[in-house]
Amino acid sequence: MSGIVLRRGRFSVRVDRRTVVLAAVLVVVLAGLALLGLCYGAAWASPARVFAALGGSGGGPGVVIREWRLPRVAAGLVFGAALGLAGAIFQNVTRNPLGSPDVIGLDSGAYTGALVALTVLGGTAAELTVASVAGGLLTAAAVYLLSLGGSRSGLRLIVIGIAVNAMLTALNSWIVLRAELEVAIAAVGWNAGSLNGVGWSRVAVPFAVLAVLFAVLATRAPALHQAALGTELAVTTGVRHESLRLQLVVIGVGCTATVTAVAGPIAFVALAAPQIGKRLARAPGIPLLPAALCGAVLLTGADLVAQMLLAPVSLPVGVVSTAIGGCYLIWLLTKEVRRR
Repeated sequence: MSGIVLRRGRFSVRVDRRTVVLAAVLVVVLAGLALLGLCYGAAWASPARVFAALGGSGGGPGVVIREWRLPRVAAGLVFGAALGLAGAIFQNVTRNPLGSPDVIGLDSGAYTGALVALTVLGGTAAELTVASVAGGLLTAAAVYLLSLGGSRSGLRLIVIGIAVNAMLTALNSWIVLRAELEVAIAAVGWNAGSLNGVGWSRVAVPFAVLAVLFAVLATRAPALHQAALGTELAVTTGVRHESLRLQLVVIGVGCTATVTAVAGPIAFVALAAPQIGKRLARAPGIPLLPAALCGAVLLTGADLVAQMLLAPVSLPVGVVSTAIGGCYLIWLLTKEVRRR
């Protein structure tokens, strides 16, 4: 399908027409899911009341929509996009559909950092964010160093990442068992991955951090797509491959750890969203925009299912995403085995 060239001054980018159409469709789906999320709650609010609340009126119900439901919906959209982008980054870097932060241990590393902040430090929002990012970066560094000398397919990195993930999971269980009862209960509940109780005060800083990471990633997107065509070709076009990989890993870890610091480790969104976006866009590599939009759709939809499944009890969104992602992972592994 032919492409569309977007120009602004000396800057230009070519976008596949199918990707543009797909992005428009996914945006419409996201708008529908967001409206449903704002309407649904202990008391159903009509779309007219939702729009009135967003306009600043609506009385008591309007406050509920603006201060309780809207932050949760916004978190689902932004965090889902962040996880989708993180998955796209690592699947592009490893050139393997299993190259995802939750598979290679980055989620567990970020959770380890957060557990240290909860048990040793005061556990404030800033400490959780910094500790999560530090844990994710240290895990990424360990996996990368241990996988040096592996094949370009990224299989060695993924296998080592799975092993590191298992060791970190055991370490996290030990930390929880040694913690005080109140901290252990909070940590175990948070480990499931949840958007319950998310408010503007908890997401303001993470949203700002993610906005910066998204902007930086946008500047590296052309080089990323060139690198996806092959290392030799990318180098001939002026791409500094090792420097680019390092920058992308830092951005991917930052996205994953920022989400983990607020909502806990949410599994399988980063694994499934890039591959779904790739198949819908019929792209040769892992396109970033479809991955981000598919991640937002998956997380927002999973959170709605988590709220409705056992209503009025709201399940952690990680329970639903794990159930969906487990089925997807079985399908993906079966397809990879048949291909080989």
